[in-house]
Amino acid sequence: METNIYKNRKPAFWLLLPAFTIMAVYLYYPFLQNIMNSFCEMSELGHPAGGLNSPWYENYLTLLTDKNVRTAIGNTLLMTAGALLMQVGIGLALALLVDNVRSGGGFLRTVYFFPVVISATALALMFNLIFLYDKGMVNQLLEGLGRTELIDWKSKELAMLTMLVPVIWQYVGFYFVLITAGLSTIPGELYEAAVLDGATTWQRIRYITMPLLTNIMYGTIILGVTGSLKVFDIPWIMFPKGMPVKSTFLLSTYMYYQTMEVKNLDYGCTLAVLMVVIGLVLSRILRLLVKEKEY
Repeated sequence: METNIYKNRKPAFWLLLPAFTIMAVYLYYPFLQNIMNSFCEMSELGHPAGGLNSPWYENYLTLLTDKNVRTAIGNTLLMTAGALLMQVGIGLALALLVDNVRSGGGFLRTVYFFPVVISATALALMFNLIFLYDKGMVNQLLEGLGRTELIDWKSKELAMLTMLVPVIWQYVGFYFVLITAGLSTIPGELYEAAVLDGATTWQRIRYITMPLLTNIMYGTIILGVTGSLKVFDIPWIMFPKGMPVKSTFLLSTYMYYQTMEVKNLDYGCTLAVLMVVIGLVLSRILRLLVKEKEY
């Protein structure tokens, strides 16, 4: 007898309506309002706009000439590349290694995931101490190894590297857990058959693991890109106001700087729109490059 459980879709509509209403009120409406505010003159938080700018697209013209915007976009793309190559890459490597561990796998999963649950504020303050110029842990270690000249890890040349380290370190465990969950869905019989056929470890990873992880990796990569665009707390605490000499601004920190420090609210809304556009473009490019497969 043919089931008709999915023929009546009215109950599904009423069950989805509350969630859609919440999203409309707290997500879509504020986003549309933000777009409108980017064309208006705003002087204070919590107050209505004072009318359209003159010209109304003034803030978008400013984006083209603002040197800090170019710096922020470059740093944000660098952060995104670091997230994809390091966070996802290291997470994949750790997941493959732990998947072959016969005992202690649960302990290793807990250890690798632990940085994710640490407060980003506490993490940023900890790495500030680690990278101190005088008596910082890294410089003390280098001194113990015989290096006499101290390294200024927060100089203009090394600032982005110093910022990337804690961001990458914190979220490797998150992607590690996602990929580990994907590995657990691969039938063990496939590996047993490959071993009987004489396949090496690398061949099993290449021809069995990676093809069957395609969909998991696709979702992980999208999360890596969108997550890197939203990174704010660690960079702002370690390098407030884009220090040194405004060279460490990300789009998120520069938007906050313009909105809360400079009080240029409408320009901050414009930067928020730019962040969304870049996120959509990158997600679309990745969707074309990494396509989901059905098995």
